[in-house]
Amino acid sequence: MTRDVLFQVGIDLDHDSTTQTEEAPSTCIDPQQGEEHNDFFCERDGVRYAGTHLLIDLIGAKRLYDIAHIEDTLRRCVKAAGATLLHIHVHRFEPSGGVSGVAVLAESHISIHSWPEHSYAALDVFMCGATHPEASIDVIRDAFSPDKVVVKTELRGRELEQWNAGSKKPSMTASASA
Repeated sequence: MTRDVLFQVGIDLDHDSTTQTEEAPSTCIDPQQGEEHNDFFCERDGVRYAGTHLLIDLIGAKRLYDIAHIEDTLRRCVKAAGATLLHIHVHRFEPSGGVSGVAVLAESHISIHSWPEHSYAALDVFMCGATHPEASIDVIRDAFSPDKVVVKTELRGRELEQWNAGSKKPSMTASASA
């Protein structure tokens, strides 16, 4: 990874930082080739996909205004999932006290947007490679003690082979229409 790329994601290599500056790439086994590769595409239950995207809604949640608690929770989610933290940023909005935060990962990201006045938070956990994004759900549940947790799972990129069917060169764009 070059210094320019690290600078673009907000990592200052000339000063101490709480973020990691080196990637430890995950590997997956390519079932067709029988060898390790680092493109982060994987196969699970016969489905080839780019990454797992969890959409998590917290209802009746607590501590959604606590910026230090939210940052710590994001860090614990990264660790539990076995991901690589590149950069983290959290911001509190006044006067509502809502917080938006993102942990940028070598394997993608975790984000949170909270509305403490409604005891509600929306989180995205998107990871590729040999990570375990589902492990973040228990961390989030323990951190915010919600009355209800709603999780939707999407395997991102699973349609890629269908979109590129018949093409000798993979397409760089995809249409939103089916």
